[in-house]
Amino acid sequence: MGSEIADATTRRHQKYDRLIAAAREIPAVPTAVAHPCDESSIRGALDAAAAGMIVPVLVGPEGKIRSVAQSCGIDIGRTEIVDVPHSHAAAAKAVELVRTGAAQLIMKGSLHSDELLGEIARRETGLRTERRISHVFIMDVPTYPKTLFITDAAVNIFPDLEAKRDIVQNAVDLHVGLGLGTPKVAILSAVETVTPKIPSTIDAAALCKMADRGQIVGAELDGPLAFDNAISPEAARIKGIRSAVAGQAQILIVPDLEAGNMLAKNLTFLSNADAAGIVLGARVPVILTSRADEVRTRMASCAVAALYANYLRTKQPVRA
Repeated sequence: MGSEIADATTRRHQKYDRLIAAAREIPAVPTAVAHPCDESSIRGALDAAAAGMIVPVLVGPEGKIRSVAQSCGIDIGRTEIVDVPHSHAAAAKAVELVRTGAAQLIMKGSLHSDELLGEIARRETGLRTERRISHVFIMDVPTYPKTLFITDAAVNIFPDLEAKRDIVQNAVDLHVGLGLGTPKVAILSAVETVTPKIPSTIDAAALCKMADRGQIVGAELDGPLAFDNAISPEAARIKGIRSAVAGQAQILIVPDLEAGNMLAKNLTFLSNADAAGIVLGARVPVILTSRADEVRTRMASCAVAALYANYLRTKQPVRA
């Protein structure tokens, strides 16, 4: 047991290291950083810039940005600042920079996620597409051999079947765009059998049939699967589940936001996992970080977004 824990500790960050290394192979992506008015958001943007992943444009009250940077000993240098009076204006301006082609990514600063996503989702002036906007946690779990996606744990609270279809497709496209290959997608529930008593099992079965009919493309789907059957080959074997996905899942589709949020945080705090975050379904990826994120997690979020923005532009994944 001791050697297994040591091995897991040694493996920590390896998946993120590969993503960050891959992002350094592509040109830095112009990025609108919305309202970076605290130390973590300014430092996160400038660290990613120093690593060659993004070219930040800081959008917010210039006086406040410079004051915070100076008090924290951060050298902004010649980083471009677009001066706007408050966080709401910063969110709107960041979206405008994307619409005019001046930026290819948006990065959340020290404003509330709803404020930024609200501007992105505006029908006339936002960055909507035909897809539902959704969030993906890109998890580096030391005890699991694969990069693990969990979705949606931050945007869609109780998604219906149509929303879940978009949630699945957004995550699949990201997996492919990062050069990680054709993903195995597990649709999670509490059990692995279909029962009307648990509505998420009905959704899972429907999503799998939608994949059979070409309404979801680019992945292998199976569900419903309980969490253990999705990630443990032994659990799947004991239950007699014969599936290309069971025990080998790379994307976990959760029934609702509460389940996904608890799952991601359990892995973070009990398994020493890292959780980078990105929002998909808009015209450009959105880097959604938390003030509690470590530097490496912020860097991984930037790397994922930069790689995916490059893929959307070129349709050529960079192998991570």
